[in-house]
Amino acid sequence: MSIEVEVRSFVSEKKYNELLAFFKKNSEFVNEDDQITYYFDCEQDLRIQKNNFFSKIWLKKGRIHDDQREELEIRFARDDFEKLEQLFLTLGFKVEIKWFRKRHTFRWQDIDVMVDFTKGYGHIIELEKKCAEKEKDKILTLLKERMNTLKIPLTPREEFEKQYEHYRKNWRKLTGEK
Repeated sequence: MSIEVEVRSFVSEKKYNELLAFFKKNSEFVNEDDQITYYFDCEQDLRIQKNNFFSKIWLKKGRIHDDQREELEIRFARDDFEKLEQLFLTLGFKVEIKWFRKRHTFRWQDIDVMVDFTKGYGHIIELEKKCAEKEKDKILTLLKERMNTLKIPLTPREEFEKQYEHYRKNWRKLTGEK
């Protein structure tokens, strides 16, 4: 089960807070996490991340914002993040973007729900489920139905790409990073 199927939407800060309250009441709380993620400037969607629990390298095949794509992930000790960063920089990769995210994860009706705030980018809800290749279209339909149940319109891919491009060009200014 290496196919990640997901749907996502930008939400207002008010809706973000409403969603947190809703999921705290109506789902299983999984965790709250502070994440720092580096995207590298290469052909593949290659990333490293440090969060409250571990560090990881991961590769998402396909294009960014695809709603179905294969994901490969290798976890490391949280304290190994600086070593991972050094490894990729030594290999000649350059950090293209850094993301600073507060993530709340819930398990709702057999679906993973992430309610996120990313500094300089915005508030987002994401519904996700991993599955086998043959199930991906059925799962995508299910996730869209669940988002509809929440009365949250899906943000079009074009809007995510526009916001992503703006963040990519301006992330240092938006986050106060050097």
